[in-house]
Amino acid sequence: MNCKHAILQQALLIALLLSTGAVPAQPARTVEPQKAAAGEATWIWYPGDFEIWLANKMQNRRTERGSFFPPFWKLDGHYVLMDFHKDVELTEPEQIDVYVEGQYILKLDGKGFEGTPQQITVPAGKHRINVKVFSTGNVPAIYVKGKTIRSDSSWLVTFEDKEWIDETGKTSDISATVWLNAGSWNFNDPAQRPSAFKLAVQPKSAVSATRNNGSLLVDFGQETFGYIRLHGLQGNGKVSLYYGESKEEALATGTCETLDRVEVNLGSKKDSVMELSKAFRFVNIQTEGGAALDSVSMLYEYLPVAKRGTFRCADESINKIWDVAAYTMELNTREFFIDGIKRDRWIWSGDAYQSYLMNYYLYFDVPTVSRTLMALRGKDPVTSHINTIMDYTFYWFLGIYDLYQYTGDKTFIQQFYPRMQSLMDYCLQRRNKDGLMQGLPGDWIFIDWAAGLSKKGEVSFEQLLFCRSLETMALCANMVNDTKNAELYKQLAADLKAKLFAIYWSDEKHALVHSRVDGKPTDNVTRYANMFAIFFDYFNNEQKQAVKEHVLLNEKIQKITTPYMRFYELEALCAMGEQKYVLNEMKNYWGGMLQAGATSFWEEYNPSKQGAEHYAMYGRPFGKSLCHAWGASPIYLLGKYYLGVQPTAPGYASWVAEPVLGGLQWMEGKVPTPKGDIDVYCSTTVIKIKSSEGTGTLRFKSKGKPTAKGAVITSKGNNLYEMTVEAGKQYEVKYKGL
Repeated sequence: MNCKHAILQQALLIALLLSTGAVPAQPARTVEPQKAAAGEATWIWYPGDFEIWLANKMQNRRTERGSFFPPFWKLDGHYVLMDFHKDVELTEPEQIDVYVEGQYILKLDGKGFEGTPQQITVPAGKHRINVKVFSTGNVPAIYVKGKTIRSDSSWLVTFEDKEWIDETGKTSDISATVWLNAGSWNFNDPAQRPSAFKLAVQPKSAVSATRNNGSLLVDFGQETFGYIRLHGLQGNGKVSLYYGESKEEALATGTCETLDRVEVNLGSKKDSVMELSKAFRFVNIQTEGGAALDSVSMLYEYLPVAKRGTFRCADESINKIWDVAAYTMELNTREFFIDGIKRDRWIWSGDAYQSYLMNYYLYFDVPTVSRTLMALRGKDPVTSHINTIMDYTFYWFLGIYDLYQYTGDKTFIQQFYPRMQSLMDYCLQRRNKDGLMQGLPGDWIFIDWAAGLSKKGEVSFEQLLFCRSLETMALCANMVNDTKNAELYKQLAADLKAKLFAIYWSDEKHALVHSRVDGKPTDNVTRYANMFAIFFDYFNNEQKQAVKEHVLLNEKIQKITTPYMRFYELEALCAMGEQKYVLNEMKNYWGGMLQAGATSFWEEYNPSKQGAEHYAMYGRPFGKSLCHAWGASPIYLLGKYYLGVQPTAPGYASWVAEPVLGGLQWMEGKVPTPKGDIDVYCSTTVIKIKSSEGTGTLRFKSKGKPTAKGAVITSKGNNLYEMTVEAGKQYEVKYKGL
């Protein structure tokens, strides 16, 4: 019986399961899964189901003012009936222990055992072990351990997809069964049941607490996330908790976004922890009747993942921006990369795509990337765009290829390819008669939150992302030796790119126009398609310069007010060597949020607003998220375009470091890679670099001839120089910065 294909490898199925029960009064001890040693037993399940199940658990925890607030797109479910099997050959009898999540029947060579044994002896010789499991609430999973027989990703699984097995336990020739290699994380102990896992928690105290006429206003000093803990609760009555990312929100008991209410009937003092985690800085606690409490603390809930990337420079305001961006990422890096911790607490593909990129320069946490991609994709058949948003479908494709570029994980592409194909087929079937993407019923054309932004007709930005997605499919098809479709996707991309410029490029506007409506290009020029076309390298040099002058640096073009699209706008400018300008923009924009009191970066920032005006969005006074993942983009910009580090071959097999000070006197930092870090220091006279990864190229500009001991520096003309950086060696270059 052969494996037809695999969906996810073990490294891609690292996932966390948040318990649905209330957090206990005392902090729970969280046992972090450790990497399994070769041949070690681990819990296994159907590949991909754990991510889907986990995403359903997480995304349905959102509440607004105590009411359940579920996602508004289709949610897939895990397969409830699973058959696990393993063929073994033993030289002597072996006793195995069996642990199962769900109802099960255990078979040896097709013959079932009486009851549900937790231990059996497998005789010497060739045998097939089958465990069939049913579970609706949790993902069916098993853990098997013996001297040589151990559950791991080499076991095969099927959800009874047209299975036909004869009485000997072997699949007959007419079987259409799809057997896959099992999925796993590193739950390597039978007591580490996947369904019982919790995120880590850590007790934290408030920085201040102010009492006033039966209320207690608690301030934790910065944006945070977790469970409020009431100490010394007693009496008969009610306690209401009003959460606020700002003080104004916590005090606005009628319009704050989240709250808790607790009925109290206690004769003696007792601690109580709220059932659901919340986002807040301030909590306004009001008591009614005879209810009373002594004090308040919290259990900070988080995903334990090491910060490997660093950045420091001569400008303390930039250092502060980097620190707050890193903290913003920490808060939004949970079971998956979510958009915001107060609202929506969901997995949005556009938000997640930026988190992947920022992650590569802060954590290099590949498991969170892979499980987020898997959760977003769900299962076949495809019936709508991801999150119902056309552009978010295209970001999903880009995230797949970026994962390969940064990690070198070609196996991931090979295993994901069938689901990539089915999603691309869905897109291709929704093209109009001219081969362009246009919003159909059920589609959301998002692009950005911007006043008056037209979504009518065929929007150039969507065609641009679609073209890049087709190019991605062509590259991935080649990786899996699907040469026929590789050529098809390549041709489709080339045709679409030609249409993009034929329809939307305007010599008069020196840019791509925003859309075509009723067969006629509009006169409107926006920043979106133009800035993406720069770092996609779709423009020639003349077009790039024209777009920079007439669009990106043109005050008359509608400005972007969300960190979401500022991310790409500033990346486009960095790609054109405008680091000095971008540094000033970072200080004004992200620094402006800090001056307005931000302790994490926001969903949207408009400098023209003042005070509590900043907190309003979606027609609600506190609807805006004050901790939004897409606000953390300085991490990516400073790592990729100032330290200048990026892979030039998949998985950093080769890489380039092109440090650009952009007006800084000095900077230093680490960029994480699959096997180590790349350390860069740069001042106006000295560059120091060291790497434990691949063969790198240091590229820099110097007014005079640079020098470095133990290295050969090559002139490329126009004051540009290059030097090879070998893994494990430290280099110091003396130069004269431009």
